[in-house]
Amino acid sequence: MNALKFITCGSVDDGKSTLIGRLLVDTKAVLQDHLAGVQRSGETDLALLTDGLSAEREQGITIDVAYRYFNTEARKFIIGDAPGHEQYTRNMVTAASSADAAVVLVDAIKLDWKNPSLELLPQTRRHSLLVNMLRVPSIVFAINKLDAVEDPALAYKNIEAALRKFAKETGIAIKAMVPVSALKGWNVVTTENNDQTDWCGYTGPSLLSILEELPNTPAETEVAFSFPVQWVEKFHDSGVTTQGRRVFWGRVATGTIEPGQTIKVFPSGQTALVSQVLSATREPQNKAAGHSAGIVLDREVDVSRGDWLLAEKSESLGSPESQRQLNTTIAWMDDEPLVAGRVYWALHGHRWVKAKVQRVVHRLNVNTLAEEEATELAPNAIGHVTLALQEPLVTLPFSQSRILGALVLVDTATHKTSGAVLVN
Repeated sequence: MNALKFITCGSVDDGKSTLIGRLLVDTKAVLQDHLAGVQRSGETDLALLTDGLSAEREQGITIDVAYRYFNTEARKFIIGDAPGHEQYTRNMVTAASSADAAVVLVDAIKLDWKNPSLELLPQTRRHSLLVNMLRVPSIVFAINKLDAVEDPALAYKNIEAALRKFAKETGIAIKAMVPVSALKGWNVVTTENNDQTDWCGYTGPSLLSILEELPNTPAETEVAFSFPVQWVEKFHDSGVTTQGRRVFWGRVATGTIEPGQTIKVFPSGQTALVSQVLSATREPQNKAAGHSAGIVLDREVDVSRGDWLLAEKSESLGSPESQRQLNTTIAWMDDEPLVAGRVYWALHGHRWVKAKVQRVVHRLNVNTLAEEEATELAPNAIGHVTLALQEPLVTLPFSQSRILGALVLVDTATHKTSGAVLVN
């Protein structure tokens, strides 16, 4: 299996950074000199292994997403430590947009764990709804700090029931649920270091064992072929006449490509046959979504960086449509609010077009995803927005394709990334 890219998310001080530190330490992924640098009062502060910014260490919080790498005998991992504060929702959305899995931490000591009908924290609900909206394939709930409650079995039972009720109401598919103590390492890497073998009445695998078995995000091969051109290379042999003399390099976004297929160039509309499909080592090889490729056409066609190579329309597979108006869901990241009338650069694949905010339709309540009337989106807000494009783009709904259904808005003056866009 390929490396698993997962994020940890949840409410403030739920132990996300500590959990990642525990994974790194117990899998021997931290060097001794690095470990010596995170000692506080003679004890190892696991959270400092990911909270590297000076402001994070001073305040004891996570501000930006920190990525760490480690591996076990079974698998390699890329971890994103997402911040828990509501004001850093945009950072969490950025990390979740490309994740294969999300571990949502729940702090047992912050909840009324003795109550069978307890209420979850707003940020736990918020992050769970967001990772589900962003189509993160696997969602795992880790109930943390159960070592600090009087009756861990009762606490785990009540919190588990509350989480399953919440997931059922919101349509979230739970991949697994596990009680852990990130501070002591119980049920994180192994289940053998617990005081009892059935701690909290749980007899399942450890969190790491669950992560080792999770699937990667499936390639979008069920969608018609699409290919954003990143680089155009010309052959040195100018005497070739049996095919075009240029190779179009990029990554196959959706579908599969093989010689003999008919493709259409967007936006010019020209068609051609695929003569060769090359691997990174220039070996002829068919390619599927998620893999880089070089494509040679049977004749000379004007194609530049930012253009798309598309399959001819197929009724059996999802085919992207050319549109100049998009109904979207936007996670707003800029400090300036999003208002109707503003113009931004929109980046789709490698293609840049001007996009005008036509209308702010609704603002989503990030705690419930209920739609509320709004005329603007504040920083870290999420809402439904209608965009008018200066030139058409080929898109699919984000529910069908995480690649064709995603755009980025960039401020035309400051060049700051302003918004993450999901096509509805």
